[in-house]
Amino acid sequence: MSDSGRTASAYHPDTYGGRAGELEHFLREAARDLRGPGEELDADPDAVSRFLHLPAVRVQQHMLTPARYAGGGDLLPSFVPAEASCAEWILAAEWLAYGDPGMTLASPGPALSTAVLRALADEAQRDWFFTKTADWPSWAFFALTEPEKGSAATELTTRLDAAPGGDGWVLTGEKMYIGNGAHARAGVVFCRRAPGPWGIEAVMVDTGDPGFHAETLPIIGLRGARISRLRFDGMYIPPERILGRDRPRSRRGLQGALQAMLWFRPSVAAFALGAGRAACDYVLEQRPALAGADRARIDALADRIRRLRRLLHEVAAEIDAGSPNTFRVSGVKMRAAHLAEDATMLAARLLGPASLVEHPWLDKLYRDVRAFEFMEGTGNIHRRGVFQGLLRDDYFTPRDRDARPGRAVEGVM
Repeated sequence: MSDSGRTASAYHPDTYGGRAGELEHFLREAARDLRGPGEELDADPDAVSRFLHLPAVRVQQHMLTPARYAGGGDLLPSFVPAEASCAEWILAAEWLAYGDPGMTLASPGPALSTAVLRALADEAQRDWFFTKTADWPSWAFFALTEPEKGSAATELTTRLDAAPGGDGWVLTGEKMYIGNGAHARAGVVFCRRAPGPWGIEAVMVDTGDPGFHAETLPIIGLRGARISRLRFDGMYIPPERILGRDRPRSRRGLQGALQAMLWFRPSVAAFALGAGRAACDYVLEQRPALAGADRARIDALADRIRRLRRLLHEVAAEIDAGSPNTFRVSGVKMRAAHLAEDATMLAARLLGPASLVEHPWLDKLYRDVRAFEFMEGTGNIHRRGVFQGLLRDDYFTPRDRDARPGRAVEGVM
């Protein structure tokens, strides 16, 4: 990251004390090393192999892995937690995305699969999966989205059929837009074993097994994530790789998908907030004398970031407490994605007509943040979720309801 990334923020962020404060300070400093490598990654997504020594690149693998499998202890201080809570992870995601969101998503680690394993896996399954992803560097994938169905979990067409002879299963189908899918060592695949919502299963796959095929797709933003298309051509799945196999069908595959989305929608919001803050700061670094109406626009956007950040951390605390409000999760993710786009558009306007040519980093960020709209559900899906919460009077907390009439609450449409 250039020295410009070391200047003061566009606003005074909410800061933490104690252990969380140490973590935030470390992440803020470590993220400085990601911007330059992120630009190289935009030109060559496989360049991530040149930056595996950076502490910030080890954060994802360490924080999303159970303690006994987590690596990076030689590069990371003791207060960086393994098997992080949602609140701890979104703090990391925000600051790492401030450095570079593409570099963060390119970093090795179990990624989205962590939440599914937490929700469904038994001890032997966790050991199988995390032993593979603990080797450095190792990537994993989370495969829900399909070419024709998107991420509609109840409409999956990828099949899990009984293997000939009745010993195990055979996986057949395709998945689309899967992060690091073509480079992963293992992954979790959602598929259909029977009709209806309770016929959905989540299975662990080893990409070295016969029948697995993958290719990287050409994309214009977040190139480091190496978005992939996967094909399963009669891939054999041993019985012990079906997650939650001893549970009732209502608490298996679909439950895992819902838990993963619930946990990682705030993560996407954190990525978006970090990128939006970076855009605001970049403008002030390039135009330190910014004043008048232009400075007011930056300040207004910084206020939006601060308010939404506070709501994001409230949502994460609710998830960690086991009482998540899915409607508020939807609202935060939707608003954060829009905010990141607004921030980069404002930065481009304030830096002039040729800004995306004269500022390659801003051009990259401008492209990167457009992906957040499509990650973990598009805006129209989340608007519906917010509307349902408002209709049921389940969206607002008691504190929100006590707010003055007409006062805007961040995170609502």
